[in-house]
Amino acid sequence: MSDPVSWLMIESGWKVLAADGSELGYVDEVAGDDTEDIFDGLAVAASALGKPRYVLSEQVAEITQGVVRLSLTREQFEKLGEFLEPASSEEIETGGKTGLGGELGAEARKIEGEVFAPTQRHEHSMNIWRRIAYFFRRLRH
Repeated sequence: MSDPVSWLMIESGWKVLAADGSELGYVDEVAGDDTEDIFDGLAVAASALGKPRYVLSEQVAEITQGVVRLSLTREQFEKLGEFLEPASSEEIETGGKTGLGGELGAEARKIEGEVFAPTQRHEHSMNIWRRIAYFFRRLRH
């Protein structure tokens, strides 16, 4: 049996087990504030492109290298709600440049953000492209 590790060590692709040791899926995302050491929970995908379920930190029984064991049964896990990505925020910085160059750079970054990562005002489901990206990220681990 491996030694316990901090929640800060959890990475996408780590295996997630039920209380009885059966495999439930893989970590997609860790929710928390690492600067304040606040662990909120995990987004856990039960299938390659399936919508991840949200597991509260209180439902995590043990964390060891590469494995997260829950205090839930498979049935309890399957009843969990879908992980909703938090609303995003928008902060455009000029990069320290002032004048016309700084303004143009900030405007270019704003347009790029609107196209590639639009600001979401509310929590939202993970879209298919994000699920595909997380699938490939899990394969690397």
